[in-house]
Amino acid sequence: MKAWRNNKVRHAIFLGMLCSISYLAVYVARNILSAVTPQILRDGTFTTEQIGRISSVYFICYAFGQLINGMIGDRIKARYMISGGLLFAGITNLIFSNIAANAMMATAVYGMTGFFLSMIYGPMTKVVAENTEPIYATRCSLGYTFASFIGSPAAGMLAAVLTWQSVFAVSSGILIVMAVLAFGFFLLFEKKGIVRYGQYRPMREPKEGSRARGQGIRVLIKHRIVKFSLVSILTGIVRTTVVFWLPTYISQYLGFSAERSAALFTAATLVIAFTAFISIFIYERLKRNMDLTILLMFSLSTVFFIGVYFIPYAYVNIVLIVLAIMSSNAAATMLWSRYCPSLRDTGMVSGATGFLDFLSYMAAAASSTLFSNAVGSIGWKNLILIWAGLVFCGVLVALPYRALRNRFGKQKDACADVQE
Repeated sequence: MKAWRNNKVRHAIFLGMLCSISYLAVYVARNILSAVTPQILRDGTFTTEQIGRISSVYFICYAFGQLINGMIGDRIKARYMISGGLLFAGITNLIFSNIAANAMMATAVYGMTGFFLSMIYGPMTKVVAENTEPIYATRCSLGYTFASFIGSPAAGMLAAVLTWQSVFAVSSGILIVMAVLAFGFFLLFEKKGIVRYGQYRPMREPKEGSRARGQGIRVLIKHRIVKFSLVSILTGIVRTTVVFWLPTYISQYLGFSAERSAALFTAATLVIAFTAFISIFIYERLKRNMDLTILLMFSLSTVFFIGVYFIPYAYVNIVLIVLAIMSSNAAATMLWSRYCPSLRDTGMVSGATGFLDFLSYMAAAASSTLFSNAVGSIGWKNLILIWAGLVFCGVLVALPYRALRNRFGKQKDACADVQE
């Protein structure tokens, strides 16, 4: 009760709830195509290769949208970016289901949906990071990270009870309603002083030219943007592409019907949704050591994917692949819930977040096409080995090179002192 009387706590809760609900609408829409893929393949609307192409175009548009809209989001109010993205995505999402007979047009329209949805995450992270205390910013971003995970089972539930065309119609309605609500609530928050803009100036001002841009890049490098770029690429492939193909994997590789696959996908992603909270719990137990948490999570993911390869029993296999995805997603939670909000003093939260998301989805776009082609050429079993190899690369990236270098450097200096 005492905490509730604290304005900073109440404001963080209000802002976090609005962002989480808005982001839930985004992720319901984002996971619709994945959830209904078994239905679409069964009725012959698209082939596996066409679905792979559509998802790749979507990811590419989403990725470039993150890059572009992330930079724009550092200069335009979140109210316009978030509500506009939700509204236009709702419209194009509805159009897609009505022109599916024309594969090329459907692909282009679905790509537009990806671009509009990319208008949301960077500005959302920026407005939370700049209007709440760091500890509350982590909690808020944890909320919409959870919302992003819960979007998959929500989409699966819709796919389990509705035709795929109806699922698209419902998700479009959700997006449009949330666009109106987000605009209204952000306007209210601005009037109440809960949301303020311009508190942190971007490092890159246009009038300062290339020197300022170089300074901004150096600041981000100092904040280890290179390491977290690699983390973004690797976790993006798992949390986006592997999860996208999970219903098809359950159906084709494990032999379940389309309806049963949708139900299992819903249950699996419902469990995966709690990854964000588990990740923060482990992070707290590890004395808030972000690097150690990421290293542990990538290591566990590698072990679980190897288990998926060697254990063919259907339900055990599903449990293992869910654990593998959860472990990788836990590393992603550190990136999006801890690292990105920590950049608020740079004034480039939206731009940096957009850049990292751009890398994540470009990797997802490339891997989606590769995975769909790999299923026909090398089979699901060998594809699992590729997934294991990817998360093992995450282990290598997450190794504490800087800490080891500092430690051995100090030892070397100490030895030199002794010799002198």
